Amino acid sequence: MLSRKPYLLRAMHQWIVDSGMTPHIVVDVEVPGVEVPPGYAKDGKLILNTSYEATQGLQIEAEQVEFSARFGGVARNLFIPMDAVLAIYAQETGEGM
Repeated sequence: MLSRKPYLLRAMHQWIVDSGMTPHIVVDVEVPGVEVPPGYAKDGKLILNTSYEATQGLQIEAEQVEFSARFGGVARNLFIPMDAVLAIYAQETGEGM
């Protein structure tokens, strides 16, 4: 069977966006293959705004999440293996999984 995680992540992301909220994901930056700008993580975790306004080219695929975002005004490409995604929630309410 395929992993349910990418399907649930996509569904939760769309539900949060459709509800007019801002989706954020929590990433474990210590998982091998994570490519995020250094210096932004706290205690090995990084919270990323994954709204369509904050990202460019957001793709939630079976094995990874990829997008470009600005950090300190500089555009960076991010690569997050699905195993590194710990949670998704709406910034405004904290609802998610």
